[in-house]
Amino acid sequence: MRKLTVDDDFDYAVSLDVFPVLQLRTENNPWLPRLETFKCEEATDAFIPFIPLLLSPNTTKIKISFSDTSIVVIASTIPRFPKLCPDLKRITLDDLPRDPAITEAVSEMLLTCNRDTLQKFDVDSPLTEEAREVVYRLPRLYSLWTVIQGSTSLPTIILPSITFIDIEYDDNLDWLQGFRGAVLGELGSISFHSEYSHIGDPIGAFESVALTTSAKDTLSEFRFYTSSSGWNPNYSSLLPFNQLKQVEIEFSCVGGCSSKVDDDIIMDMARAMPKLEILQLGDIPCETPTGITVNGLIGLARLCPRLSKLCIHFQATTLVEAATSTTARSPSNSKPVIRREDCALTDLEVGMIPIPAQSGLVIAHILLQIFPRILNVKWYSSEWKAVAETINDFRRIGNFVHHTGEAHP
Repeated sequence: MRKLTVDDDFDYAVSLDVFPVLQLRTENNPWLPRLETFKCEEATDAFIPFIPLLLSPNTTKIKISFSDTSIVVIASTIPRFPKLCPDLKRITLDDLPRDPAITEAVSEMLLTCNRDTLQKFDVDSPLTEEAREVVYRLPRLYSLWTVIQGSTSLPTIILPSITFIDIEYDDNLDWLQGFRGAVLGELGSISFHSEYSHIGDPIGAFESVALTTSAKDTLSEFRFYTSSSGWNPNYSSLLPFNQLKQVEIEFSCVGGCSSKVDDDIIMDMARAMPKLEILQLGDIPCETPTGITVNGLIGLARLCPRLSKLCIHFQATTLVEAATSTTARSPSNSKPVIRREDCALTDLEVGMIPIPAQSGLVIAHILLQIFPRILNVKWYSSEWKAVAETINDFRRIGNFVHHTGEAHP
């Protein structure tokens, strides 16, 4: 057996009386000597002690998520992995308890890993200072997921093989200085998470250090997630990263809409990022009538033809107005605002954006004019149901006409 996956349906009912027997049986003879990949979902206290028995010197990939587990049990198990698996390449540990004992155990595991083979270290835990000095200097590491607490400082990052970084932090941005002048290989994707209410300007802080690296020319995905509301992101700090294909900035509208996206912001981003494929600014659009207008949507479709998924606040009333107005104009030229663009967009998340009564047919028509390939409208209010159904009807009719035309030239 080369690959073993254990999920939450696995029978953990094996009597613990069997454990000492298995331990003696496999102490010098791995139970699965050819196992290369071990995956376990929702590991519990009853099963964790069995994990070392399943690993072998041939195991190079370990992925475990924990569920209601004891700190003592985890802390006594994971430091053993490098000895059991001396050539570990990929290790992912998810849903770890936040506790100093876990930090020590994870750090010990890292410090005893083979630094010349480790390629992926995705571990949901802070690290000790000694372990941080190691993890940010691993020569073959291509994927890093870690947690930073408080005013933790990082060494200057030297990761010549890195392509993906995911960092969870609190309300302090001092650690970002580790990126100043960093060696970031072909870093293509970076994600930040913070659940603190006062997060300052993390995008601006990232820009100031990332522009001292190669990230400006390699970064294709930028994500920032927080459940905090009332935050006004500094979108302009993303404009220098003109290779971006995916931008996801997620924050809450709970307690009042905090989206400040308007036509100027969206046009600046569209001009700076013509390769955009996925764009999300804010959480699910709320009931507040704010955001970009039909002009901004048209500009986005024109300047970002590869855009396939979009989630932003926009003013649906301006779509209705554009359908009847003879004076509305595109922001970039004098042509009428209603014009068909060959944009790749298929998925539009509208959430609870308010729309005028009895306007579903008009809005569906305008959206198809702007985004002719649209397939899916994700809605959370009944008013948008009619729009989504009308778009689907239009597309079915269009497909029927197209196929009929091909059959009868």
